[in-house]
Amino acid sequence: MSKRDLKKYLGELDREQLQEQLLELYDKFSPVKEYYDFVFNPKEDKLLLEAKLKISNEYFPTGKTKRAKMRRSVAQKYIKHFITLGVDSFVIADVMLYTIEIAQTFSAETPIKQDAFYKSMFNSFEQAVQFLIANGILSEFKSRITAIFEEITEQKWKNKNDFLKIIERINE
Repeated sequence: MSKRDLKKYLGELDREQLQEQLLELYDKFSPVKEYYDFVFNPKEDKLLLEAKLKISNEYFPTGKTKRAKMRRSVAQKYIKHFITLGVDSFVIADVMLYTIEIAQTFSAETPIKQDAFYKSMFNSFEQAVQFLIANGILSEFKSRITAIFEEITEQKWKNKNDFLKIIERINE
């Protein structure tokens, strides 16, 4: 069904029928419930804390797991979910940069030999900078971006020059 067909169908329903359909969607589909729960009670600070806890647990596990999994996908799922919900761009940017910062903390303590880790962190950095520019909030996060790059330099990451190119572009 196209969006136009859906609009036409919804236009034919009366208020009570629309309410019934929305309630049915709310009961049947958890993403719909989650969306409305967020819209009417946006606890962004709670969502941010939960995301940061899960992301840090990827690098510094607590409980049963002893070994760090270092999965970038965990952070990416939260970022995508936050964008879908319409979470404030400052919160999304915070999660994006936190992901890189916690990975740097881990790599400072544990030598990482996999090139995929560095490539993945570069992708995260590039995505974060693009997001900051697109949302017009780069200046608010410039000090964190700079600190991330300084840490990359200090740790002598293999792909430091890739990060440098982005830093040079945003400093122009």
